[in-house]
Amino acid sequence: VTHSIPACIGGMTMNSKQVDKESPASIFAVNKCYETVQDGTFFDGSGFAALVREGYKVRSDVNITLEFRTTAVHGVLLGVSSAKVDAVGLEMVHGKVLFHVNNGAGRITAAYEPRGTNSLCDGKWHKLQANKSKHRISLIIDGNSVHTDNPYIQSTSADTNNPIYVGGYPADVKQNCLTSKSSFHGCLRNLVLTKGQHTELFDFSRAFDLRGVFPHSCPGAEH
Repeated sequence: VTHSIPACIGGMTMNSKQVDKESPASIFAVNKCYETVQDGTFFDGSGFAALVREGYKVRSDVNITLEFRTTAVHGVLLGVSSAKVDAVGLEMVHGKVLFHVNNGAGRITAAYEPRGTNSLCDGKWHKLQANKSKHRISLIIDGNSVHTDNPYIQSTSADTNNPIYVGGYPADVKQNCLTSKSSFHGCLRNLVLTKGQHTELFDFSRAFDLRGVFPHSCPGAEH
């Protein structure tokens, strides 16, 4: 077994003595348990999750779906980049959701602007779908769709080869399709990337790097 158990453990005794969990000799990726808990992964606003160490290749088509819950108006949701300019990025800026794609010829953006600045930052779950099909991109938030025109119709493939960074990214990593450096604060769940017939549900507990991210444990109310 190579992964930790996604659970809360309490009332532990060894040789009939209560184990003191409040002052451990060392601690790694362990968070407090919440009295009311929901499915989801908690991002404390300080870090990120890194998935697919060998690099994720977006190429011509990808469909990204996830659910998010936050009270913050800024935050990186997801970024996949390359050493050059090719990249895709999802972020919240001033309460809007932006989906950026660069197939090599220039960045294009689909922006979803809710009626109120805090409509998506109300601490409730919202469903996001971002779709890139060759040079076309669209963004669907809670069933509301936004499309954007792309002047670079000859350029269709985002040749990315970096990991998928979720909720933020390291300071030394270049992200060509993100404008925000703010780490996401809130909860994410059901992150799915689909390419053609291949659908992949990402489990954050299997990330190769987690900083300020607590898989499978989302507080029932914002903490």
